[in-house]
Amino acid sequence: MTAALDALLGRVSMYRLVLALLLALAAEALLLSVTGLLAYTPAEIAGSLVASVGGTFIGTRLMALILRLRPHGDSSLITGLILFLIMFPSDTTAGLGGVLAAGVAAGASKFLLAFRGRHIVNPAAMGAVVATLSGVGAAAWWVANPYLLPVVALGAFLILYRMRKMSMGAVFLVVALGLLVTKLVLGGLALGDGLQLVVTSYPVLFLLGFMLTEPLTLPPLRWQQWLYAGLVAALFALQLSIGPVFLGPEFALVIGNVVAFLLGQRRGVRLIFSGSRQLTPTSTELVFDTARPVRFRAGQYMELDLPHQGTDSRGSRRVFSITSAPQRTDAVSFALRTSESGSSLKKALLSLPGSARITGTVVGGDFLLPRDAAAPLLLVAGGIGVTPFISQLRDVAARGEERDVVLVYVVRDDQDVAFRDELQELGTRVVLFSPGGFDASTLPPGWTRAGAEPTAELLLAAVPDLTERTVLVSGSPHFIREVRAQLRVAGVSRVRTDAFLGY
Repeated sequence: MTAALDALLGRVSMYRLVLALLLALAAEALLLSVTGLLAYTPAEIAGSLVASVGGTFIGTRLMALILRLRPHGDSSLITGLILFLIMFPSDTTAGLGGVLAAGVAAGASKFLLAFRGRHIVNPAAMGAVVATLSGVGAAAWWVANPYLLPVVALGAFLILYRMRKMSMGAVFLVVALGLLVTKLVLGGLALGDGLQLVVTSYPVLFLLGFMLTEPLTLPPLRWQQWLYAGLVAALFALQLSIGPVFLGPEFALVIGNVVAFLLGQRRGVRLIFSGSRQLTPTSTELVFDTARPVRFRAGQYMELDLPHQGTDSRGSRRVFSITSAPQRTDAVSFALRTSESGSSLKKALLSLPGSARITGTVVGGDFLLPRDAAAPLLLVAGGIGVTPFISQLRDVAARGEERDVVLVYVVRDDQDVAFRDELQELGTRVVLFSPGGFDASTLPPGWTRAGAEPTAELLLAAVPDLTERTVLVSGSPHFIREVRAQLRVAGVSRVRTDAFLGY
């Protein structure tokens, strides 16, 4: 089941996934209004849809034109659709003007409330806040509707699963549901009735799945994301007011966004393409110069944004593990698997001309080595999953640390070994598994070929102290599931993972 879900979600970018789900919700809302199952008329729904999407595009295009920047079409449409689902629907001139103003404010906030290419606040939430404070409109959050709930719930699950943010979602739900249901129970409602009311009539799942997870406003580390989720959930559930202003979900999210902004790195990175090299017949490393040092920790990733012609369903943004060491201040590098069926973004990256400029929008991730340098490590990589380990091993060497590291590297054949020279220079002990042909006599000193597949028996034979090591596994979701199962059989209880979805 999870393998099929990973394969399905890997075919589309996060932006396209969210966009498809929002379009489905908009279509369902129109249908519900036509059939009389929604409290708003078709004219109110259609008019608000046009006003919210149109206003967002106006605000985005206008600011992009003034600042001479390239607008992001998918992002603008997503913001407009979210506003459509939360602003009060109307078919009056004043009401539609308020929705339009919220859209313009949301689109403009992408540029005005940004720091070095990064959003400070969620644009849709900011648009609703501006409309409320100015008195021209109000957020109704009418998406919290029993008829829309199945699509909202499915969408929230798919987004959280695709982003690997299930733990953050759990924190939000525990805090939000706990506080809201407790208030209702204390008010005299039965526990089951209170829970049903919250799930069906409060925008808990929509706020969580479609807005809290907005990539450009998330803090970079897991503990920071948990704190962020708990804070927004508490502000949302407590339903506070400051004077005459009720702090609805949009205010809770904006306040949480500001706190998240203060927690982690919040700047876009301008990258200048300086060259590439073929690692294997199916993988390439790209190197980019940087105008200023990029702050990251070994094992983290960066999202690259490259608008290009013929963009496919996977969009123009994608995360790639960083292969360079944090100590390198003049450049940053990434490695990617190449194939004929690769995404349009990968093909655009591989055909970049010299000195081409692209943007790195997000630096984050928790796939880090333990701080204790004395802890023995087992790193397990499947194919291009070796990339975060290369950054970590380079970092260890730059620090001058002496770590006990064994790299289990699973490849198809000897031609599929990336970073062979670097691993040899770093003195890394490598245990290879490959079902294809392999000439053991050509292996560097300290390298061994242990078999075709990393079974529990073969892993224990190659690394007898396996259970005493901290284990990190990187590769495709299918690879991680298979290796984790074998490691459990071998006696390893805990494994840190980094899944390469859609690669």
